[in-house]
Amino acid sequence: MSETPARHLSLQGASNFRDLGGYPTADGRTTRWRHIFRSNHLGQLTAADVEIVRALGVRSAFDFRGVEERTAGVCVMNEITVHSLPIEPTVVASLRAELARGTLTGTIALEIMRESYRNYVRHNTHSFRALFGHLLDDRAPLVIHCTAGKDRTGFASALILHALGVTDDVIAEDYLLTNRHYKRDVSSAADLPPDVLDAIGSVEASYLDAAFDAVGREYGDIDTYLRDGLKLGPAERTALKARYLQA
Repeated sequence: MSETPARHLSLQGASNFRDLGGYPTADGRTTRWRHIFRSNHLGQLTAADVEIVRALGVRSAFDFRGVEERTAGVCVMNEITVHSLPIEPTVVASLRAELARGTLTGTIALEIMRESYRNYVRHNTHSFRALFGHLLDDRAPLVIHCTAGKDRTGFASALILHALGVTDDVIAEDYLLTNRHYKRDVSSAADLPPDVLDAIGSVEASYLDAAFDAVGREYGDIDTYLRDGLKLGPAERTALKARYLQA
């Protein structure tokens, strides 16, 4: 029997590089290993990391970072074609506005995080729609990332797993793996209170729940969002499953 591949790849310059393979679907199939990876940004990969990623055969990256974020961490692998699907970050600016007013607390930070997830649905569906267009056109292996690989990437990964028929509980488990594998970098927000840093430096179920609550409010349910928001009709869902699922 072949050995199950490692889900998390231990890279020195990318702390949250994970495989979306091996997850069971409701119809008895399994997501393919070594086809779709999720990560934080690829601008700090070491030479050893590059060899690991190169051996995986990754040729495409789908980058949700905003303009300034991309400039600060350009992908170090020339053979990877990077597709920009920008979702500009809003959380730190909102936190600093609360800090300036003297109203910033850990509770406020949690709600700012949840609101950012709602806005993925309200204002950034076009970027996720573009991602699925690429998933249907580009050849795996590929990687999806933002800066930390936990929020924009986390919601994108949850959408992919939903579209492939993975159950909600498994999707939630994958999402929360970030808290095990992400090495927090708070250098750009070191002046914020510790409880605020905890809120923005990790993930919790309520964040993802907020995004799917917004899906329900805006579209009715996840299947309608996939169809009308992300333009995944029955033919596209079937093609996606043929590419990224195995029996």
